[in-house]
Amino acid sequence: PEAMRDQKKYADLTRSHRELGELVTGFKRYGKIHQEIRQARELLEDGDPNMVELARAELESFDRELDSVEQGLRLLLIPKDPNDARNTILEIRAGTGGEEAALFAGDLFRMYCRYAEVRQWRFELLSANESDLGGFKEIIFLVSGVEVYSRLKFEGGTHRVQRVPTTETQGRIHTSAVTIAVMPEADEVDIKIRNEDLKIDVYRSSGPGGQSVNTTDSAVRITHLPTDLIVTCQDEKSQHKNKAKAMKVLRSRLLDQAMQSAHDEQSAARRAQVGTGDRSGRIRTYNFPQNRLSDHRINLTLYSLEQVMGGEMDLVVEPLIEHYQTEQLKKA
Repeated sequence: PEAMRDQKKYADLTRSHRELGELVTGFKRYGKIHQEIRQARELLEDGDPNMVELARAELESFDRELDSVEQGLRLLLIPKDPNDARNTILEIRAGTGGEEAALFAGDLFRMYCRYAEVRQWRFELLSANESDLGGFKEIIFLVSGVEVYSRLKFEGGTHRVQRVPTTETQGRIHTSAVTIAVMPEADEVDIKIRNEDLKIDVYRSSGPGGQSVNTTDSAVRITHLPTDLIVTCQDEKSQHKNKAKAMKVLRSRLLDQAMQSAHDEQSAARRAQVGTGDRSGRIRTYNFPQNRLSDHRINLTLYSLEQVMGGEMDLVVEPLIEHYQTEQLKKA
């Protein structure tokens, strides 16, 4: 535990050093531009006809750069979400729509995996409950890398899909829904769990349709008695590995629960987020016949659904981040 605390402290200090370095560089450039603007104005006042035109052009260029540097500094001074640099656990669950919702849950999982590849993040499957046609009733996975939570935290909520299912013979468009929970990964330093607060059951894994996955009691169900939170994992053949993955999910759910409580107590801070953060709220619609993606929180409509599903998620993530930053600047 002591080594973990030191490692976490080192990571926090490294991040703070980087952020302060960006601020210092910005302020130095800000001061340098002001100095160059003063010099250009002095040339204008000298009245040398050969220099006046040059000075005017320089002033225009410096004014534009000054605006850009000032905006950059304002963004750097926005209070940072302490969780932005954390790795992130995503839980995708099929909602209304039966098998079609489960298939779309699989499509969203693959979208996030492709986005992770684009950004050179790593992902690890923690738990999966497959449907009969190869979709997922539920899938939980960990995404690790640089600033993961800062870019995925706006994905939590209900994602609605409109398309013609492969099982539809009449060509009718169906509407299905998938819910996503996004949680910063918690470690032992953040959340301490007492052994006496856990009820651990082991059982034999089973796959879609009830078929047996293996013949040993390797699946693990952990119940956190104080909160009644239940986590199951059966993907690994090793009981030890399944328990470790289940504990990782449990720890992050407890941290998320604590964060939600803090947000409820600070309603003003919660309103500053994009949307309400309510997982029952519909945040996005994916309309396949029109190749259209709509994010309802910021009234964003893109006719590039295919690219987004292929991993080009920055097309929607960047506008969400910009909206959040703009809202924060209004309050500054």
